[in-house]
Amino acid sequence: MLVALSLFCLVSSITPGPNNMMLLSSGATFGLRRSIPHIIGISSGCVLMVLVVGWGLGGLARQLPQFYAVLHVAATAYLLWLAWRIATSVGPDQARAKGKPIGLIAAAAFQWVNPKAWAMIIGAVANFSRPESALRDALTISVVLILVGIPSITLWAAGGSFMRQFLDRPKLLRAFNWTMAGLLLLSLVPGWWDLLMAPNAAA
Repeated sequence: MLVALSLFCLVSSITPGPNNMMLLSSGATFGLRRSIPHIIGISSGCVLMVLVVGWGLGGLARQLPQFYAVLHVAATAYLLWLAWRIATSVGPDQARAKGKPIGLIAAAAFQWVNPKAWAMIIGAVANFSRPESALRDALTISVVLILVGIPSITLWAAGGSFMRQFLDRPKLLRAFNWTMAGLLLLSLVPGWWDLLMAPNAAA
């Protein structure tokens, strides 16, 4: 489970999205040191979402045993759409950010309206959290997200100028995006395997 969860968090964190596009711009414009509050804010906001969503879904699942199956379907449908968006992404805007870098509180608050963050959190909870251990699994997801997510998103700020040049090369961008989209879908396999095999195990 930890290997699949780590892969899921890596692919979800390192692929292009609103957070990484902003960090790319922030790193290129303000440098890594001034972008650290932004990095910490992203991680803090996502961890808080994992705890709130994970604990809430765990309580609901105890009352509605089929809830996790429904959640798997909904999360997978959204992640399929997200994977397609990743695979067909054309890269970041070329305009440079102006003014002050985004702070910790603003970055944390942004996660609650960030579609990619919601897809990642719901996907992680749906695939790697069980009703009987929802609290413990939410904490596990949070720790893995911190350990894997912070280095992943830091790469975008630290290599802002280099990554911007890389993402401007269409062929390399296309290969990178399709690879990341495939890995994102592959990371869903263990959760679906457990869900589909559960009735057989009970029988």
